Amino acid sequence: MLAFEGWNDACDAASGALRHLLERRGITRPFAIIEPEEFFDFQEHRPQVTVFNGAIESMKWPDTRFYAVERPEQDHDLVVVVGEEPTFRWKTFARTVVAVLADAGVESATMLGAYIGSVTHSGPVPITGVATDRSELAGIGIRSTDYEGPSGIVAVLGEACRETGIPATSIWAATPHYLAANPNPMAMRALLVEAGRIVGFDGDSDELRRMEDEFIVQVDEAVAESEDLAEYVQEISEHRRSIDPGRSEELVDEIERFLKDV
Repeated sequence: MLAFEGWNDACDAASGALRHLLERRGITRPFAIIEPEEFFDFQEHRPQVTVFNGAIESMKWPDTRFYAVERPEQDHDLVVVVGEEPTFRWKTFARTVVAVLADAGVESATMLGAYIGSVTHSGPVPITGVATDRSELAGIGIRSTDYEGPSGIVAVLGEACRETGIPATSIWAATPHYLAANPNPMAMRALLVEAGRIVGFDGDSDELRRMEDEFIVQVDEAVAESEDLAEYVQEISEHRRSIDPGRSEELVDEIERFLKDV
């Protein structure tokens, strides 16, 4: 399973889902790392430094990490890949990722993504899919989607998997645009549950359910504080309004200020 921060990761839902899975299983040590020097502009993806008592303790670079999730009860283990969308040489980067997967014996790839959609926080999270083979989606019961336009690293990785002969599926969660600046545990949970159903593990957890419940309560309170926002969300839920960039920017700022104060 793969997820990358950046353009394909609205509300940090995809990368957050896989990081939650790794934390839940206590997995901290990767078995492989793709060094970032060839693929990142460090003025755009700056390394993170930790300084304590006047001394540099650590430097975190935007690398790509591969983790092994052992599953003795299954006939195969999992490989989890998390990282950031690179700046340069996407073809080379994608082929490097897929080469590591192939060397690890990966037989199929499931990628996670999230996007901003005309949806609300009060309903179920819509999940759609894209695959290197259309029959893959029908086999796992995920609704397909149509799209033409700019792409992110997830699609490039899917193409690299197809070139190598590794079946690949990407599953996508829609997130409310008026919550675009906030991590979304609802989308995280929806992606992880769906990925677990596909790959064969329990993607749900009490912690994710608790985070989701708290998130919904906080957003409900924020919506109730603003008559304009409440009307806007209601119109979206009734499919009477699509995203209005001219109006939504002010409402996004309003709800973001409220959630920061909670």
